[in-house]
Amino acid sequence: MGIVNRTPDSFYDKGATFTDTLALARADEVVAQGAAIVDIGGVKAGPGDAVDAAEEIDRVVPVIAAVHERHPEVTVSVDTWRAEVAERAIAAGAGLVNDTWAGVDPELVEVAGHHGVGYVCSHTGGAVPRTRPHRVHYDDVVADVIAETTRLAERAVDCGVPEDRVLLDPTHDFGKNTFHGLELLRRIDEVVATGWPVLMALSNKDFIGETCARPVGGRVAGTLAATAWAAAHGVAAFRVHEVGETVDVIRMTAAIAGTVGPLDTIRGLA
Repeated sequence: MGIVNRTPDSFYDKGATFTDTLALARADEVVAQGAAIVDIGGVKAGPGDAVDAAEEIDRVVPVIAAVHERHPEVTVSVDTWRAEVAERAIAAGAGLVNDTWAGVDPELVEVAGHHGVGYVCSHTGGAVPRTRPHRVHYDDVVADVIAETTRLAERAVDCGVPEDRVLLDPTHDFGKNTFHGLELLRRIDEVVATGWPVLMALSNKDFIGETCARPVGGRVAGTLAATAWAAAHGVAAFRVHEVGETVDVIRMTAAIAGTVGPLDTIRGLA
């Protein structure tokens, strides 16, 4: 899942793909690098300037329509917590609703179900959208993640979302500290064992920065290490900034496991 931000204030790209032209160029790039999903969002996840639903629609819907037309072979995802935005995004060609704020708008999953598109079930521990965690505590963060995301998954299916298009996202950094993020990776087998496919959004997040004492621009190696661990433990999808590097990590991990073969082998064979 390649990230395309239609925001002027993203924590990572700082608005590098805010214009329609740059966003479409970014979409072309991530598809060429191997992304099967293009995730388009119009509101920064963290605190920042207010963006109402009308502005969010203006930011994401034209880009979704254009990407869907240019790349009909990939799934276009809309990163939103608002039902009205999802409604317009789906009409423009979005096939997946990435609800990063865990059903804070209860109508969002109903919109996904009504249209029969995919839905990402996230975990935030009840956090308010666009707020940072503060003194958060869980008796068992993994158990809490499993309980909340599987409950959302069951509701999604009840609402009409196809069962094979539901994903669980433990949602690193949202309502969690660094110790929670590491615990989720350490015990990711338990989330995978629910039977629902798991999506992880690890890319350049604060828990990696704090673990390695790296600023935002220095977190790629830590991200890829976490990705390799998660891939080896059965995580199905990754929401990422560095698509090409992530594809290589996933392929190498799968090749070590013996589930795929090398792409180009000549050494010692002739």
